[in-house]
Amino acid sequence: MRKSVLLADDHALMLEGLSRLLSDEYEVVGSASNGHALLEKAEHLKPDVVVLDVGMPELNGIETARRLNRAMPWVKIVFITQQLDPAYLRAAFHAGASAYVAKQSASTELIFAIRLALENRYYVTPHAGGEAANYTRFNSAINPSELFGGALTPRQREVLQMVAEGRTTKEISAALGISPKTVEYHRNCLMDQLGVRTTAELTRYAVARGIVSA
Repeated sequence: MRKSVLLADDHALMLEGLSRLLSDEYEVVGSASNGHALLEKAEHLKPDVVVLDVGMPELNGIETARRLNRAMPWVKIVFITQQLDPAYLRAAFHAGASAYVAKQSASTELIFAIRLALENRYYVTPHAGGEAANYTRFNSAINPSELFGGALTPRQREVLQMVAEGRTTKEISAALGISPKTVEYHRNCLMDQLGVRTTAELTRYAVARGIVSA
């Protein structure tokens, strides 16, 4: 029986390409364009492998992987991304990833990485440079909680990401299913907790911690 794969990327062409690439060897059971949709589909479809990007709207790939790993620890998580900064790489493995592949890699690299993940082994793209040789020592590296929002709650990280993406209070309210007043409450708490005064400073904080891409 073929192993099942669920895909997540916010670019439709990327999803189509990945589906064509993997369908010969795996059963591609679905796709999602953001982290929230991926978590919902994973709960329903119970895939063996999830292939996702780091940068996705509404809920970034790292936070999605963290939640997925907590809810379904048997699912193998494979990142395919343009983000090769060591901070993203370390955070991905702390969040539960089995493999980290660069989008500029050859297609055979992704297939190889998935095979290793299903064998309970790990893979890091050579495009990551020296980090590829050091990935087994992540426990002594940067704490991912410091990279992705410190002691912030999951809801605070969601609001922070959307604020940094330029979403309005009304848009955040609709996306998260909370009232505009609750959005403002979380925004004010974030500012107090992080010691910032403006949306621009919140955005700079989010970029510096890898919550959104620059």
